[in-house]
Amino acid sequence: MTTYYYVLASQRFLLEEEPFEEVLKERTRYYHENEKEIDFWLVKQPAFLEAPAMVSIKAKCPQPSVAVISTNSQFITWLKLRLEYVITGEFQAPSESIPDALASMVTV
Repeated sequence: MTTYYYVLASQRFLLEEEPFEEVLKERTRYYHENEKEIDFWLVKQPAFLEAPAMVSIKAKCPQPSVAVISTNSQFITWLKLRLEYVITGEFQAPSESIPDALASMVTV
């Protein structure tokens, strides 16, 4: 089982109001320069929010939502500090309610 960490926000906030594309480009460049494997994904309407355990989290976030999901908790903490108006958390997959997180991730 893998632990995934996430930052969750409305698509409008993260993709239109914030200069978030620059953040992702810089992070991708950093990973390539340091020969690190990409360990984060930008996911519109993340499927993990449909799990019964995530009902209260989904209710807190304006829809449609978008998430940055990563196996790197420090990256998610950094994003939270940079963005402020986001929800953070974690989940483990595969589990009974979240069968395969990576299979349900459709990146943009």
